Amino acid sequence: MNETKLLIEKITEGIQEKKGKNIVIADLTNIDDTICKYFVICQGNSPSQVSAIVDSIKDSARKGADAKPYGVDGLRNAEWVAMDYSDVLVHVFLPEIRNFYNLENLWADAKLTTIPDID
Repeated sequence: MNETKLLIEKITEGIQEKKGKNIVIADLTNIDDTICKYFVICQGNSPSQVSAIVDSIKDSARKGADAKPYGVDGLRNAEWVAMDYSDVLVHVFLPEIRNFYNLENLWADAKLTTIPDID
C-alpha cells in the first residue's frame, strides 16, 4: 500500500473514531492543476465534535502513517477545519457549512468514494 493510501486509511479511521459522518474521498489525481491528490471530506454535528474529529485524525495519522499536518486552519470557530497533509487535504465541516460550500460538486470531475457511516 502506498503512503498516500495508508494516510487516507488512517485519516478515515480517525474520523470514524469520533463518529464523523458522511465521509467522502475525492480522487483528484486525474484532474490537472490541483493543489493536492485527494480530498477527504466529513462532518461533525457540533464545533466540539469537529474539534474532536480533527484531534483524532492528527493522532491516527501520526501513529498509523507517521504523518503530521503541514497546517490546520479553522479551529477557532470549528465550523470548517481544513487539514493539509500535502497530497491529502482533509475538510471537517458542520453540516450546514458543508452543504453551503458543497465541495463534492465543486470537484465534479473527481472520482468520489463514499465511506458508509459507522453507527
